[in-house]
Amino acid sequence: MLKNRLRRQWQITRDPALKAEVNRLQRSVTRRLNEWRNDQWSATLESRGPIAVEDDQAGDESSYTISPMVTPGGIALSDAEKAEDFADNLEAQFQTVTDPSVPAVIETVDVALKSYFVSPASEPQLTTPDEVHESIRGLKFSKATGPNGLPNRALKHLPKRAVSLLARIFNAVLRTHHNPPTWKHARVISILKPGKDPALPSSYRPISLLHTIGKLFEKILLGRILQVVKERGLLRDEQFGFRPKHCTSLQLARLVESITRNYGEKRLTGAVFLDVAKAFDTVCIDGLLYKLTLLNFPSYIVHTISSYLKDRTFEASFQTATLSRRGMLAGVAQGGFISPVLFSLYVNDMPPHSHHVE
Repeated sequence: MLKNRLRRQWQITRDPALKAEVNRLQRSVTRRLNEWRNDQWSATLESRGPIAVEDDQAGDESSYTISPMVTPGGIALSDAEKAEDFADNLEAQFQTVTDPSVPAVIETVDVALKSYFVSPASEPQLTTPDEVHESIRGLKFSKATGPNGLPNRALKHLPKRAVSLLARIFNAVLRTHHNPPTWKHARVISILKPGKDPALPSSYRPISLLHTIGKLFEKILLGRILQVVKERGLLRDEQFGFRPKHCTSLQLARLVESITRNYGEKRLTGAVFLDVAKAFDTVCIDGLLYKLTLLNFPSYIVHTISSYLKDRTFEASFQTATLSRRGMLAGVAQGGFISPVLFSLYVNDMPPHSHHVE
């Protein structure tokens, strides 16, 4: 591409004129991508069929063209039936994937955790009103509200006394290692993927909406988790996901560099890519906690994470229908601030590669 060629030339010469042209081309590409996305959404909306608008004078009721959904239990027509199917699928996902051939490992984990949690936890690193205030400033105000209906923008306008009270509440959680049940509840909505068939359940993307105050506490807890990870260098060098100053682009650059080097040396390059399905949803909670103990995490953090992950619930929503609560027996919360780093720690002990393999 012309833009990439000019970028490479600018990286060599640092010519301001080349940089200006690269920026112009980047803006042009971004504008055309946005136009393409808008066209795709327009096509998707048009494919949903006509919408009958309410006419008060004629007495007609507003109605939408409803697409039936093909589910394992039959055809779902109403929003409640579709929400029921989504809830069944989600409940089936939130199950631990275990290998029945290693019951001894499961027993070892159970025994170790029982012994661990009967011991007193370490003194917590408490928060302050200033830290809570900074965490509020870091929230994205465009995010959708959770089950409590409180938007992030409302937290920004809290008076100092309210922020101080939040700090006291968060410190109580850190001391007692007890997350309120309302913080552990998620409302899961289903969004139709662009261009997908609305009759297929797989065409919808589940989005978890979490409690606003609970997510704010997660930001406080995340800072303590990342501090331990950084100070002790717990994540392996190959892990680029969910890490500061790391991204997939850098991993791709490493791959391209390796391929280019091998090509110059007339060597072949092979690669294996794995896609872990439902990765966050199937994390074994006890297995994760056991690994955190092996990494010598401060025990107050492990106790708090245990309370955060266990006995979680969710409610599935589809359009106008919302079902009653259901339990989650496994997984880290989708949309949670601490979930990505917890998953990275969970898979961090995968066997290292051979010295013959990069």
